[in-house]
Formats: sequence, C-alpha cells, structure tokens
Amino acid sequence: MKHYISVAVLALLAVVPLSAQAPAGWKMRGDRSMNMSDPDAGGSTKFVTKGSGFLATNPQAAVYWNPANTATGNYTLKGTFTLVSTTGYREYFGLIFGGSDLDGAGQNYLYFMVEHDGSWLVKRRTGNSTAEVASSEGPSSAVKKAVGNGTSTNALEVRVTPAKIDFVVNGTVVNSTPKTGPAAKTDGVYGIRINHNLEVQVDGFGLTKQ
Repeated sequence: MKHYISVAVLALLAVVPLSAQAPAGWKMRGDRSMNMSDPDAGGSTKFVTKGSGFLATNPQAAVYWNPANTATGNYTLKGTFTLVSTTGYREYFGLIFGGSDLDGAGQNYLYFMVEHDGSWLVKRRTGNSTAEVASSEGPSSAVKKAVGNGTSTNALEVRVTPAKIDFVVNGTVVNSTPKTGPAAKTDGVYGIRINHNLEVQVDGFGLTKQ
C-alpha cells in the first residue's frame, strides 16, 4: 500500500501572518497542492485558540509553530488531535519536532502524524524533499479511525532519549527508531502539522524535559 502524503508534491509558500484570533507568537507556513487529483479546498487557512487548545482549519496544508518552543536533549512532546471534519481524502495530521529554518528555504523537521483510516507515519522534511523514517504500512490497531460522523481523537507522543525515539499513539508505542540517518536530529523547534482539507482540534499540546 502506498503511503505518500501531499507534502511530497507541494509548492513552497512563504510564511504568512496568522489571524488576530491566533495564539500570540505563533507562525504558519502553508503548502499549496500541485496535484490536480488531490486539490486544496477554497478559503483561508486558520489557526485559532479554542478552549484550552487550538483549532486548525486547513483548506491548504500548513505547519504551525512558535519560535520560542524549542527543545534539546531528552524530552516528551505530546498533543491530542481530534479530527473535526475531512473531505474524505487520505490526509495526515500531528506533531513536528527537531525543526530549523521553518520560515526559510532550508526548512527541516521530523513529523509524526496519523490519518483518519488509522495509519501513522514518520518522515523527515528537508526543503521540498521528504524521507520516510517509519510507517504503519496500513491501518494500526493503536490509532482510532474516523467513524460515524467522520471524527476521531488520538493522543500522540514523541519520546526522545539519547539513543532512540519512541512514537506513541494512545499510550501504545507503535515504533522505536534509532537516532541515526533522517531521525538523527531531534533538537530544535516543535509544533504542529495539519494537511489540507482538514479541520482539527489540538489539545494538551506541550513538552516536558526528561
């Protein structure tokens, strides 16, 4: 089964201002789909404070981050993602970490994401290129699928230790990856990635040092 996501065929966009309702200090970088069979929706991308978390409305894919949110060494990054609505395309959403130059041509980060069919995926983004680190190769029993009205809630964790990274969904370690190759760099900015044609609520987002 193919496990590509639309970031592999996206055109680079400049960092754009967020709306007045956005959390203070946060930035957004959008990616416009160039795949005619998987187009963006119309309207503006929004990232706003809602309740104790954030609501992302994404006709286009985007990364959201606050430059003050950086981590080094050993840490655990968490976020609970509730899929509010989707147009039915296979699109992923989740955490980014180990980021640098997020508003430049040399953008670089790791991302750990889930998709509404129950799949999970880990990739390294470098400029306009991506390299897969690990994937579920299909629906995982650890990931809650979107059913009924199309909603689902999944708690994601990234646990960084000296030699490896544990990727956790709803309390289950779905993968342990050595800190080598594309997974070697974990120091840097952390944030959120939501792909296009999705609306997602993010709660409990934060980082603790180990």
